Amino acid sequence: MSADRLRIPDFYKLSVRERVRAVHERGALTVDDFRKLSSGEHTLDLSAADTMVENVVGVMGLPLALGMNLLVNDKQYVVPMVVEEPSVVAGLGSACKLVRHAGGFAAASTDPVLIGQIQIIDLPDIDAAKRSLNARRTEILSLANSFHPNMVARGGGARDLELYVHRLPSSGKLMLVIHLLVDTRDAMGANLVNGMCEGISPLIESITGGQVFLRILSNLTDRALVRASCTIPVSALAGRGYTGEEARDGIVVAADFAAVDPYRAATHNKGIMNGIDPIAIATGNDWRAIEAGAHAYACRGGQYASLTNWEVDAQGDLRGNIEIPIKVGIVGAPLESNPTVALNLRLLGVESATELAEVMASVGLAQNFAAIRALATEGIQKGHMTLHARSVVTAAGVAEEDFDEVLDRLVQGGVIKVWKAREIVEEIGQERQRSNGSSRKRSTDAKLGVGFGKVVLLGEHAVVYGRHAIGAPVPMTITALVEDVDDGIHLLIPRWGVEYELAANPKDRRSFELAAGAMLDQLGLTGRSMRIEVFPDVPRGMGLGGSAAMAVAIVRALDRHFELSLSDEEVNALAFESEKIAHGNPSGLDNTIASYGKPVVYRPGEPPLVEPLNIAEPIPAVIGLTGSEGLTATTVRRVREAWIKDPKLYERIFDQIDALTLRAVQAINDGDLDLLGELMNICHGMLNSLQVSTPELEHLVETARSHGALGAKLTGGGGGGSIIAICNGDTEPVAQAIRAAGYQAMPVSLGAQANGP
Repeated sequence: MSADRLRIPDFYKLSVRERVRAVHERGALTVDDFRKLSSGEHTLDLSAADTMVENVVGVMGLPLALGMNLLVNDKQYVVPMVVEEPSVVAGLGSACKLVRHAGGFAAASTDPVLIGQIQIIDLPDIDAAKRSLNARRTEILSLANSFHPNMVARGGGARDLELYVHRLPSSGKLMLVIHLLVDTRDAMGANLVNGMCEGISPLIESITGGQVFLRILSNLTDRALVRASCTIPVSALAGRGYTGEEARDGIVVAADFAAVDPYRAATHNKGIMNGIDPIAIATGNDWRAIEAGAHAYACRGGQYASLTNWEVDAQGDLRGNIEIPIKVGIVGAPLESNPTVALNLRLLGVESATELAEVMASVGLAQNFAAIRALATEGIQKGHMTLHARSVVTAAGVAEEDFDEVLDRLVQGGVIKVWKAREIVEEIGQERQRSNGSSRKRSTDAKLGVGFGKVVLLGEHAVVYGRHAIGAPVPMTITALVEDVDDGIHLLIPRWGVEYELAANPKDRRSFELAAGAMLDQLGLTGRSMRIEVFPDVPRGMGLGGSAAMAVAIVRALDRHFELSLSDEEVNALAFESEKIAHGNPSGLDNTIASYGKPVVYRPGEPPLVEPLNIAEPIPAVIGLTGSEGLTATTVRRVREAWIKDPKLYERIFDQIDALTLRAVQAINDGDLDLLGELMNICHGMLNSLQVSTPELEHLVETARSHGALGAKLTGGGGGGSIIAICNGDTEPVAQAIRAAGYQAMPVSLGAQANGP
């Protein structure tokens, strides 16, 4: 499998379902594994757990995530990681992406040798015992190998003996310790080595005349060493307000600190194990043994020190190295008893235990780089506040319906503590009691900017080609808050775990920053320091105008904070420019509704046609959400490519959608919901012919119609996202049916209020 085939840009932006599908489509998952991950069948069940350890009463889950972009010895890996700590997977992906562009990691390992220790006491003559053991070395090794002939057949087995003399602190007497060196190949080998030590102990006693006491393996596996390295060009380190040289030198100084100070080294090495342990857990290996061996190896010089080294090479680039003992396995009953472990090993695609160890060492080096780079530049806390806040809200036991609200208030208040989260929960409860069950909504005061979400009743995609569309705001908004800070421009979206520092130079901005940065540039605010916090009620990627609502919210917040006196038209124009960056060729409908918050009939042009839509009586409706993000830019591009191939055919389709839309305007004016529903159904069929629907959207549409909806269709760009269904009165039967089918449902009243900025 080529390395490029496993590259999945913006993997973190996909939904869980889309991530599983993307990995499967690139050949990293079998059909069976894809089905198990999609259905949840891969998890350990209670009966299987009961056979693994004693006194089982349940099974505890942890997130299974995928580390992306890892390139080791010119082979690309998708790395399964079982970890609960926020930012570990994100830090790994960022570091691996940087190293990948510089050629990836180089790794090598010794043979997978374990050490079994045999302690001999009460020896009559230690020197004579040593001579006898050395003389009969071949006999001892042959006996050890006789206990595991299959291991020998696979190229492993007992390789050698080493003899050590130590003094017992309790009595002052001497003892002899034999190290039995065993190559366990692809097995973890703990039980195998212990069995060998047990098996040869009677022979050892007869040879030495002493008493064999302890017989057990050592977890200091310094005969199974792994070394990994990478070189990062200094130019690639520039950013975050630092030159490449400043970042490089800061990383070296931070690494030097860990090399000489055991207190710093402990935290430094913990960061390395942040990468290694999750892979060990995911692949069923003994992470406790790996931890013990790594930390013991860090003391080999007589003082606990760093397991990595970072230095400046002859070309002035940054070079990192790690040397660490890692003894793991990829075969054996302990691994095969857990179905998730077997799936993860297939996903990782390693062919030997040494290859797995090389992957783990490379990930440890990458994780170390991510941590000390953050420390040496922006600081470890900066960039992780919202991730930490999410963990705090979870730890506080906040109910799902209050989670986002508590998270927003927690981040906005700046006190990220469990007690504070619980205090906020109480505040929300009190507010609901005072307002007879309605939860708090942020007011549009002078410090906040607001943008409105939307649905499209008819006209998607055709509107991009100059036809009419009908759009209406929904009771979901995005609010933004701007505050002064000392340095830089910071963009925070707590609910989405987003926390960026916008680069001053537009060329250095990442994709997510481009739209916000463009608005700042046009307003002449790029040189100002500020923090922009965004609080979205509109779900991301659901076809409900989230990107436009965010753009409008940010522009209005900037306008009010810096007293720019922007008109509604100027706000709308700036949001439209942002939409062009986000979607390539938008119609302008989303930003218009996000700006004005009123139902409209819209047609693009110079100037666009924007006519208020008269909805005399609110239209009962239900929004059904698939949970799969639809990327508008992707579906718009797909339709455009088809239009270019056959413009006459697609122009006729767009004309037909336009005719349906204009009839729907009259139906709304007449209050004829039956006709409106029929027109929506026909429009959905035409959108399906444009190949912008999905099986999930079709299921939602059919579910809504079969449970009483007058009409139902996708809304927005498609490719995922949402549907809008209108009802004749009671929306609850449709909403309940959608929820029973496994989707989210949100009853709304279209045209129930005149919003406005």
